[in-house]
Amino acid sequence: MASGVQGRPLTVVLLGGGTVGASVARLLVDNARDIQERVGAPVTLTAVAVRDMARARPGVPAELLTDDAAAAATSGADLVVELIGGIEPARSLILAAMAAGSSVVTANKALLAEDGATLYEAAARHGVDLYFEAAVAGAIPLLRPLRESLAGDTVTKVMGIVNGSTNYMLTRMDEEGVEYDDVFAEATALGYLEADPSLDIDGHDAAAKAAILAELAFHTRVTLDDVHCEGISTVTANDVRAAQQMGFVIKLLAVAERTPGGVIVRVHPTMLPRDHPLASVRGSFNAVFVEAQSAGEVMFYGRGAGGDPTASAVLGDLVTAARNRVTGGRGPGESTYSKLPVLPIGNAVTRYYVNLSVADKPGVLASVANAFSDNGVSIQVVRQDGHGDEASLVVRTHRATDAALQQTVERLSELDTVRKVLGVMRVEGEAGD
Repeated sequence: MASGVQGRPLTVVLLGGGTVGASVARLLVDNARDIQERVGAPVTLTAVAVRDMARARPGVPAELLTDDAAAAATSGADLVVELIGGIEPARSLILAAMAAGSSVVTANKALLAEDGATLYEAAARHGVDLYFEAAVAGAIPLLRPLRESLAGDTVTKVMGIVNGSTNYMLTRMDEEGVEYDDVFAEATALGYLEADPSLDIDGHDAAAKAAILAELAFHTRVTLDDVHCEGISTVTANDVRAAQQMGFVIKLLAVAERTPGGVIVRVHPTMLPRDHPLASVRGSFNAVFVEAQSAGEVMFYGRGAGGDPTASAVLGDLVTAARNRVTGGRGPGESTYSKLPVLPIGNAVTRYYVNLSVADKPGVLASVANAFSDNGVSIQVVRQDGHGDEASLVVRTHRATDAALQQTVERLSELDTVRKVLGVMRVEGEAGD
């Protein structure tokens, strides 16, 4: 164990001075006395590395600004906070900081999901800490409870709303009947979507967070490539109305579950019963629902993004890492001892909603039912509405494998009596699941 540093101030370097970086800098200055008491030593911000020195950055002392991120990262500061995002140069800067003896706090979900193993290995090799609470669900204290508070339990499932932008859009579609294209334009105008909106609407942001959650929950290395990912662009007003009529709401869920054969991690639009705790999460809020063998059901809820909420999580990690510097302690490293196999989505077992446009004539229901039964999928509920020579047929199934459901959908699309498969969606959170 490294010796502590009692009696001297600790130094902090920020890599990135955007919205979150400016909030972190301001909180470090405004809360300096409290932070000193919590850490056991003064904590001093010594540099803020930015790309554009001319840009106004309220809350960031101008004399601390530098455009030499590499020099700042390798300055030997006690703590380096990486808020640049993306893969490079963030990865190289973090590795250089660790090699220089700095503990690292990051909010970089993309890098952790793609190459977290490299960061963990470097932290262990150089005897420094790696903390990343802000990488998932902003201000919500989630990762530390998974990694530490539930360390003596066995987590069986993690299911969460971890992208506030898409949750805002789906909330508007559910509560106001807004069409997808209109709510997409609205979310864009409000600045809720990333500069590349596909990161949000195609589920990539949620998938990166799902990989991090799964690795912590199941002590198994999980990367972004292991996560099945679907976005919300295919969710229609018809899907929303069908969900409402059945007592459901549609959410983009990140689901990580332990099965007898291994771990399955997936992100996709999901129908939830309206009495499920996650169903009431509205607007841009995030929430994560955890199921564990001894603790039972636990939910974490709060703001998942924004300068101050994310900065709060960063400061929490910074205080913990700084306290370790003072005491000579070390935070937890990577835990992948379980080495469970990561299984494809086809192995997932859940319920499904299928919306069909069919010919309104005798024998249609029988042919549709046969397509389900031939693939081992049992029908739970059927609702049919006639419209002239066409009808809408909504089917809800009992639990079945995803592979069986996909085979059923392919068979349905081949039937002469089925005009079109309008929608397919997984259903979670029903009693008995």
